[in-house]
Amino acid sequence: MAAEISDRASKLIHALDVPWRWAPRGTYSPRNSPDGLVTFATAENTLIHPELDKFTCEKVRIPQDALTYQYSTAGGARLPILIAQHLNEHFKPARALNGSEIRVTGAATAMHEILGWAVGDLGDGILTSRPAYGRLELDFGNKAGLSMVYADDTNWCNAFDPPVVYKFERAMAASPVRVRALFIINPHNPVGRCYPRETLVEIMRFCQKHQIHLISDEIYGSSVFRSTDDPKLPDFTSVLAIEPGVIDDRLLHVTYGFSKDFGAAGLRLGCIITRSPRVLDVVQMAMRFHNPSGASVAIFSAILEDRNWCNAFLAESRRKIGEAYAFVTAGLTRMGISFVSAIAGFFVYVDLSPFLTTIQSTAEGKEEQDPEFALAQKFLDAGVFLHPKEEHGGWGWFRIVYTQERHIVTEGLRRMEVVLGQINH
Repeated sequence: MAAEISDRASKLIHALDVPWRWAPRGTYSPRNSPDGLVTFATAENTLIHPELDKFTCEKVRIPQDALTYQYSTAGGARLPILIAQHLNEHFKPARALNGSEIRVTGAATAMHEILGWAVGDLGDGILTSRPAYGRLELDFGNKAGLSMVYADDTNWCNAFDPPVVYKFERAMAASPVRVRALFIINPHNPVGRCYPRETLVEIMRFCQKHQIHLISDEIYGSSVFRSTDDPKLPDFTSVLAIEPGVIDDRLLHVTYGFSKDFGAAGLRLGCIITRSPRVLDVVQMAMRFHNPSGASVAIFSAILEDRNWCNAFLAESRRKIGEAYAFVTAGLTRMGISFVSAIAGFFVYVDLSPFLTTIQSTAEGKEEQDPEFALAQKFLDAGVFLHPKEEHGGWGWFRIVYTQERHIVTEGLRRMEVVLGQINH
């Protein structure tokens, strides 16, 4: 009898059964679902949806051409040029982009899969530091078949300093698989900080030395709101802004998308920026399976063409994110919870390790032995979801996404405070 599915598919779907792998949807509403779930797990900025909805309803027209293949294949003829103009303005590349370096994909996550497939073979590795966005092993592993190689002796305190390259050296030397690329997220997820220019240069030199690719995910590049917690933290610098000559063009690739800065995750639109002709060819071939929709291309073409609205929208987004950050961190401070000062992104990285010792001491002999999972379960039982171990960080560190309506964040923090108060007593 023939197998129902392939061996590779069987291995792939095992991820569906990994405990705590998938985040539930938030259902809390003070009026319609007061007992619903508050989730702090999904990195979306819903604060700017009203402005985006208004623009789409009033200013966007879906042309008849959007119903054709040609209009949206790899972004079509017009959108890559508009993206290049936008990035020239906001990312300030050392060499201006003209659109020929850009391929548009159907969703930002697809960019990682395509690049993984382009630069590595089955079983090769992608190097990165910890903490790290928790879905990288799915992005690069699900279909491209690459594994993540983590520099285990890094943490949020030293991941942004130039000596991080020595930690990459050790991790690469100890890796049981061949490393084909180094991956960074800048601004960083989950820490919410930016890499200094000098660190980016050292990382680029490291990749050039070892002839491995550098993939820089810059999807939060226009979501830098700058807090007052630490004015010395560096602002965002794109790797595109580094003067040419540090690394070969064929080894440098940037990913960007519209799910974060523009709050439009549901439109499934991302792009790859590279000056490597061979990688561009591979991306072009893979685009058959990852093309964006004509409607998404039309919407974002309209947004990027209206430069005054676009820039005002991003400025308003940064203002709202900054206010939301100030609100959530004030609540965390009142609760006595330590966190990493951030200037970008939609999340704050919090240290709940002081509460794990009590849980660990009371978990002896019980089925649930992992204190982080036990704490997450207590939160879930109280109606608030935090993802345990998702960012591969230090013991007891959790990411809280705060770019939600204030009453949702308020209720989530209240529920957390109840749980933590019970633990302390």
